[in-house]
Amino acid sequence: MLQRIQRIAEHLKKATGGFTPETGIILGTGLSGLGKEIDVQYAIPYGDIPEFPVSTVQGHPGRLLFGRLGGRSVVAMQGRFHFYEGWTMDEVVLPVRVMKFLGIQRLFVSNACGGVNPAFEVGDLMILNDHICLFPNPLIGRNIDELGPRFPDMSEPYDHALIARARAIAQQHGIAVREGCYVGLTGPTLETPAEYHYVRVIGGDAVGMSTVPEVIAARHMGLPCFAMSVITDMGVKGRIEKTTHEMVQRVAEGAEPKLTRIMQDLIASC
Repeated sequence: MLQRIQRIAEHLKKATGGFTPETGIILGTGLSGLGKEIDVQYAIPYGDIPEFPVSTVQGHPGRLLFGRLGGRSVVAMQGRFHFYEGWTMDEVVLPVRVMKFLGIQRLFVSNACGGVNPAFEVGDLMILNDHICLFPNPLIGRNIDELGPRFPDMSEPYDHALIARARAIAQQHGIAVREGCYVGLTGPTLETPAEYHYVRVIGGDAVGMSTVPEVIAARHMGLPCFAMSVITDMGVKGRIEKTTHEMVQRVAEGAEPKLTRIMQDLIASC
């Protein structure tokens, strides 16, 4: 795996003329529009990258964007990989590891998810301050010492300083934000009423099918992380409605300008 990561990173360095990003960005369902704010110097489809997975989910364009955002050099994934697509966990987190080898110093992540906190509303933005991993842990197996320690500390999965800065930016722009704990499930089914209830009972505020594996891999490598969710549907008794992927995309796209504003200013401040 280490050799594969190194080969992909070397290919991308050659393809981009040695471009060195400071910040890595993962854009989730319906949230790829932040890519429009990037002054793109190189856009590379996943299918053109040897040994790289290819996203199969509607709403995930499937490209790596290299350029500048908020005055900072960035590499952005327009579309991520999910465990439910049939990828192994090593493949799900492969792009984060490659970005680390390209030079990123921090990771920003977005996602669309369901809310289980009754105080939340559809369309809310939530800053992640913790998570619960109900995926197979991506670090299971032989540890790659060149990436990080066998038993990485997870007492601060989401960087406290970045969270505080994001709150201040949101307040400055008059954008209401929530904070909470994200619970990662495998999918691809949306949750049953009993599963939503379970997620709330164990301490979750929101539930989704991504983010957690990538953050674990990033923290294993010592990268500070920041993540935001768009609450696209509610898993609260009396408020559960039939939900489709298209509905999730529409809500995520509607909240995108606010998320983009916060992310752009936060990246610029790093």
